[in-house]
Amino acid sequence: MPEIWAGVDIGKTHHHAVVINAEGERLLSRRIQNDETELLALLGDVLAISDDVLWAVDLNHGGAALLIGLLTAHDQSVAYLTGLAVHRASATYRGEAKTDAKDAFVIADQARIRRDLGLLRPGDEIAVALRTLTTRRLDLVFDRTRQINRLRAQLLEIFPALERALDLTNKGPVMLLTGYQTPAAIRRTGAKRIETWLRNRKVKGAAALARTAVDAAQAQHTALPGERLAAAMVVRLAKGVMALDEEIAELDALIEARFREHPHAEAIRSLPGMGARLGAEFIAATGGDMDAFGSADRLAGFAGLAPQPRDSGRVSGNLHRPRRYHRGLLRAMYLSAPASLKCCPASKADYQRKRSEGKGHKQALLALARRRVNVLWAMIRDRECYQVSLPVTVAA
Repeated sequence: MPEIWAGVDIGKTHHHAVVINAEGERLLSRRIQNDETELLALLGDVLAISDDVLWAVDLNHGGAALLIGLLTAHDQSVAYLTGLAVHRASATYRGEAKTDAKDAFVIADQARIRRDLGLLRPGDEIAVALRTLTTRRLDLVFDRTRQINRLRAQLLEIFPALERALDLTNKGPVMLLTGYQTPAAIRRTGAKRIETWLRNRKVKGAAALARTAVDAAQAQHTALPGERLAAAMVVRLAKGVMALDEEIAELDALIEARFREHPHAEAIRSLPGMGARLGAEFIAATGGDMDAFGSADRLAGFAGLAPQPRDSGRVSGNLHRPRRYHRGLLRAMYLSAPASLKCCPASKADYQRKRSEGKGHKQALLALARRRVNVLWAMIRDRECYQVSLPVTVAA
């Protein structure tokens, strides 16, 4: 058990640190700038009080990255307490005031009282890189969705028939809009010339897409006010979507190359349904170190795949997803489950068994994802690739 506890309320430009002893008495309270020099000075002052210290923070990324990095480099133990837990715990302390000093004290005191707080582990270089790349890719996917929605809204104002006919999540329709946006321009060009224009840009299904565009143009002969300016905006938005597609493709290549460097990459990729991208998200969420979880059950709980009971009185068997879990890890395991149904007989058999028990499609996929957590955890633990179990035949 530590002799002192140091709680740090994390901020963007400044932190507030409070150090307490076993009796909960404040030994140090200081506001420090999020700067290496001041953080090292704080570390020295705390270690001068006692070398046996447990640090606790309420944020494990962003503004806390420098502090956590310095503490890890100096072999300090760092516990993590969520901001929601700090907020709820603050209500049990005297006074209704909310200050950084009080929050830092609550963090330190909760670290002193509680025994269930997990310690932050430094991720290896590959895991940190994959976390950065996968986070950036997810941001770009969201940006692409927003850009497509803006493109649809702009096209709807001048050419609703074409907006209705095109699937703008595909490359071909977006490419079409960089060259043709108005009914008059499409009718004037004709299906044959549009098809040739699309083929020169390596668009699949150019003939069908050109025919669809011409059919939509034949349905509208009225030029709406502001059509020329709106068409220019459509071109800008369409080119923006294509630029995002190119950046996402570049990130996919970087993610796959970085993922292949990880020692567990071969084992993870051998599991049906886990490609390079989902495998990278798995490593980014877990750090690739299964020793941090201890068992497959703890890993499943971290992923939100282990239901938690909410029983009271006569109500029993009331299971719900836990409120605290890693959304990225749940996403990776859930998306890999339906992908495995196409190529893995064992996964398909598990899914069909749950459906025959009366479970819905989503429930059956969650159950399959939970089972795959056990398999993946054992594979990484034993450093073995996935092997399909062959049926056992009884000798005559």
